Amino acid sequence: MGERRAQARVLLLDAAPGDLLGRELERLLGHGLDVTLNLRRITDSADTRAKWAGRVDLVDFDLFDERATTAEFVRDGRGYDAVKSRAGAPLRAGLIAAATDPVLAHPLRVIGRAGAGTDHVDLAAAARHSVTVTHTPGSNADAVAEFALAQLLALTRDLATHNGAAHQGRWGTPTVPPPQLAELTLGVVGLGRIGRALAARATALGMAVQYFSRNPVPTPIRRADTLHDLLSTSDVVSLHLPLTDTTRGLIGRMELASMRRGAVLLNTARGGIVDEQALADALRDPAHPPAAAAVDTFGHEHAAFASPLFGVPGALLTPHIAGVTRTAMAEAAIRCADHMAALLAGRPDGVPVATPATGCAGGATKPPWRPPG
Repeated sequence: MGERRAQARVLLLDAAPGDLLGRELERLLGHGLDVTLNLRRITDSADTRAKWAGRVDLVDFDLFDERATTAEFVRDGRGYDAVKSRAGAPLRAGLIAAATDPVLAHPLRVIGRAGAGTDHVDLAAAARHSVTVTHTPGSNADAVAEFALAQLLALTRDLATHNGAAHQGRWGTPTVPPPQLAELTLGVVGLGRIGRALAARATALGMAVQYFSRNPVPTPIRRADTLHDLLSTSDVVSLHLPLTDTTRGLIGRMELASMRRGAVLLNTARGGIVDEQALADALRDPAHPPAAAAVDTFGHEHAAFASPLFGVPGALLTPHIAGVTRTAMAEAAIRCADHMAALLAGRPDGVPVATPATGCAGGATKPPWRPPG
């Protein structure tokens, strides 16, 4: 097959949007990497072709089709040393096995995620095939915290209902005046970077804040003894956890029933953490405690987007956009490029790595979350 080229090949499954695309590509090229860009999710692919043809290789395939992605990895026996994703396209065991086949000129060595979550990657398969998975924890912490705060305000002041009535020419005021933020207690489940950022903003607005996590965190914020205690004493509950085997389904029927009557649930973490059918049933039942929920992440997203929450009163639904700001996306893209380049060059020091044991950053990290009991 010939000698392996010294220049590492990198496949961008989905690049940063808009003018951030150029910054991301220039960063990768500046590291001396051989870049291939997938055009499928780029709005103006013709302009991108005209601008970047000759500097990067261009392909076009559905990154959420694992067969198409696998075919690209093994095309012409070349392979890629690294792959970068932003939207969380599935990178499962079969794809990883094919991409690491030693017959390829460039078998896969690094998976990069421009974002914090790595639940779209089969971390156990990556470990078996000696593929390092890196991500950018904290890159969107402020963006997600701001979004959660927006969800909180929208639901506690019932903005969607008033907006709908006003658009229909109806003028009215709340039959029961809503509370101000300073009257409410916010419960944060998982006090990582995003949870701390939200807690700081809520505290500044006068809210009482408490949190629950498996292990105590050095913070002046009050820690609830159990998840049940937090749910039963919070007016607003915001989830900020990775999706792991131990957090999947963490908020189910029993947990929803233990919430304070009239409470609000916010989920900007991962869809699988909340039982969506149980939440839909709870919101439809006037006798059930939760009054409303804001959900930005779902068990089935993108082309497979579906949820029992469709059409449910009191459910504010958004398409996984909490971390989508210019600042957050630029930081994630640049950091991911730097992380991949460092790993490909054999410089792993300081690069965050996801492992099967944690599902999050390796090194000095917290143990995986486990619900109480």
